[in-house]
Amino acid sequence: MTTLEATLKERFGFEAFRPGQKEVIEDILKGHDVFCMLPTGSGKSLCYQLAGELLGGLVVIVSPLVSLMEDQVEALRLHGEKRAAALNSFLGREEKERLLRSLHECRFLYISPEMLQSERVRRALKRANVTLFVVDEAHCVSEWGYEFRPDYLKLGAIREDIGRPPCLAMTATADEKTRADIIARLGIAHCRLHLYGVDRPNIAIAVEKMDTGAEKLERLIELVTNLQSPGIVYFSSRKAAEAVHAVLRSRTKVRTAYYHAGMDAEERLLVQNQFFYDQLDVVCATTAFGMGINKANVRYVIHFHYPLYVNAYLQEIGRAGRDGKPSVAIALVAKEDHLLPERLIHREFPEVDRLPALIRSIRTAGSALDRAAAEAVLTEAGLSETAGRFLVETLSALDEEGRKPLHDVIRRIEKRIAERKAVKFRELSIMREWLETTGCRRQAMLRLFHEEKAGNAGDCCDACGLDLNVYRKPCAQGRETPLLDPWQKRLAKLFGCAAPAR
Repeated sequence: MTTLEATLKERFGFEAFRPGQKEVIEDILKGHDVFCMLPTGSGKSLCYQLAGELLGGLVVIVSPLVSLMEDQVEALRLHGEKRAAALNSFLGREEKERLLRSLHECRFLYISPEMLQSERVRRALKRANVTLFVVDEAHCVSEWGYEFRPDYLKLGAIREDIGRPPCLAMTATADEKTRADIIARLGIAHCRLHLYGVDRPNIAIAVEKMDTGAEKLERLIELVTNLQSPGIVYFSSRKAAEAVHAVLRSRTKVRTAYYHAGMDAEERLLVQNQFFYDQLDVVCATTAFGMGINKANVRYVIHFHYPLYVNAYLQEIGRAGRDGKPSVAIALVAKEDHLLPERLIHREFPEVDRLPALIRSIRTAGSALDRAAAEAVLTEAGLSETAGRFLVETLSALDEEGRKPLHDVIRRIEKRIAERKAVKFRELSIMREWLETTGCRRQAMLRLFHEEKAGNAGDCCDACGLDLNVYRKPCAQGRETPLLDPWQKRLAKLFGCAAPAR
């Protein structure tokens, strides 16, 4: 048994590596920069965790979500690693200072890209022996990625500032253009590439089309009542997640909760823990219930609203079947759904005709470089969090070049908004085209990543033939009405007419 296998068994309790893990770890231990693309649920975290055990020193993991950091720290501690900590907004000032003074005692430090903007934090990292710089969810680095985060753009410079430790960039989904952008922005041009397919063959895929949202709700009730649990239902809005949760509580016996970013941290943590320990059958959630939800036995993911991008869809359905057992992903699509994603894209940016007043408000409050004050001004003005962050980041980048006339600043911001919207609407059109696929849905998705389907290990998709009864609760087996038939087909049978086209 090699050192890697021995450490894997001793520290993490696994008998063998999953595909790609060992090769990534070996390149990290050789001191190479590494770009790693492994499917959601394939164990990316273990790559830097095991390597960190052998490297010594401090492993810095840049993570986009506080909940993800906390989950990873807890998972490491469960495996006996007590030298893990998270530096984030949950900590008070004294706790942050204490942690920064004791970095030499840490092995793994989880940190947000925003926290890395602090000069105090960077000075502490310079004094520490950082042996690996990990960029988790690396698609956030690229402006072509589906979840672009402006603070990620500065990670290349920050890595240089703290001594240029070897870099590991990890993501589950990134096309060729996005990968090239990530590598360039992080300054890892000579990195070792480890690219593995995005397919999860144990997750069957289905799209069900309906005329109205009311019909879709009835179908959702039927599915969550009969499908094996636990499951996740995704919504595009907080209001919808709460409303459907209330309907499920009143009309079914499933144990349900809702989850979104507007909840208190304690409320979110409670729902996460209840879900993790099988005290809930289904969570009605926005995309905030995503990264870091590392639960092995999720049996289904249902999209009540389809996501804006194929990459996001893959990430979200990837929360199912991490134990390798058969699971199912179902997208419920009504005709009225198609306006919602367009509104969501527009809400991610400030309205162009408001730019002069918004910029004046920021400058009256101080400067875009004072992010907290600037974002508070924009929140007060009614901008969404995403739109506010976009404007602050864009304006601060322009201000760093030197103060410019207002008309020039507005012109450049307008151009930036147009560019970003064009990218997002292009990605949305790809998602919609996939929903309209008449052939194999899995093959159509894989071709977007220049991959081919290797074959079926079980159910593939609704176009290839999919029996949803396989995914029923054991107590629901043998019921008179098969789950495969949605309500339109059953109604058609009753009245002896053709079912509506789907």
